[in-house]
Amino acid sequence: MANVTVPPYINKDDKVILFDGVCKLCSGWAKFIIKNDKQHKFKLASVQSEQGQALLLHFEMPTNQFDTMLLIENTNLYTKSTAFFKVVKHLPFRFRWVLVFAIIPTPIRNWLYDRIALNRYQLFGKHSHCQILQDNDENRFIS
Repeated sequence: MANVTVPPYINKDDKVILFDGVCKLCSGWAKFIIKNDKQHKFKLASVQSEQGQALLLHFEMPTNQFDTMLLIENTNLYTKSTAFFKVVKHLPFRFRWVLVFAIIPTPIRNWLYDRIALNRYQLFGKHSHCQILQDNDENRFIS
């Protein structure tokens, strides 16, 4: 889904990952990005945050039900497995082996993605509130 106007809170060239801050799997993904994205290519925002909600509205996405990780890159929005693989492309080489699964047709990849996303709370658990990461990670989040 493309949108030619620059979304709120970010610059045109930013790469922003939106994640569900109460989902333990999603919060773990955000922590993984912070740990392994040494070049700070990505910024993060939880979908529950003011910034996350504004970005969801900008892209006409639901603001109260979160079934996918989102990647905003150059004013474009990517969802589900496409977002995942676009993020992995920018991670250190040792993680890029996962890209071999990108050969799976998108409808099948997204079906598998949806199975995990729709059951993530049951499979991985849920925090009682949006998790704020450590103070030294603040610069990794959009503000």
